[in-house]
Amino acid sequence: MRHSGNELINPFKVLERAGLRKGLHVVDLGCGALGHFVFSAAQMTGGEGRVYAVDIDKAALKAIERAAKYDQYWNVLPIWSDIDVLNAARIPTGGVDLTIASNNLYLSVNRAGLVAEAMRLTKPGGRILVVEWKPIKTTIGPPIENRMSAQEAKRYFADPALELVDEFDAGDSHYALVYAKEPSSRETEVFSTHVPEGMSDE
Repeated sequence: MRHSGNELINPFKVLERAGLRKGLHVVDLGCGALGHFVFSAAQMTGGEGRVYAVDIDKAALKAIERAAKYDQYWNVLPIWSDIDVLNAARIPTGGVDLTIASNNLYLSVNRAGLVAEAMRLTKPGGRILVVEWKPIKTTIGPPIENRMSAQEAKRYFADPALELVDEFDAGDSHYALVYAKEPSSRETEVFSTHVPEGMSDE
């Protein structure tokens, strides 16, 4: 079984805290070649779930595709797209229960576009998970001056249709923000927040 996490972030704990469970549909915007969240989400959502792995790097998507076939994660669908462009990803509007944007907001050249695409993809009542490097000195990772504080990240997601429902440390070097998208009058939220053992706000 593929170990899709790394030493900095435990994706299973982060996704569990964000409310991911079997049968849900997920998109990872800017998934990268290793798919740290992709394969964890695929395992957690199971055969009835679906995980869209989105990246602009075709080589990264090929690596995701090979790994998914090797480990028989048939619920992983690689999608080539520019995550900074609204409507670029060939995924239905409101087609996912959870949108993941991990370590990409600070890199984005069009952050408003990235946020808009995340909101488009997320169904009413769904959630958006934002993970970013803490603006502190670490042995690896981008320079401190390139990182983004949680307060700055929150400004980009300041939208009447979004509610910040959770904020926590996603490891020693990262923080996580979880937003709930306002449900429509005909839909109710499908998530409940659960704090995995060993992952508290403190």
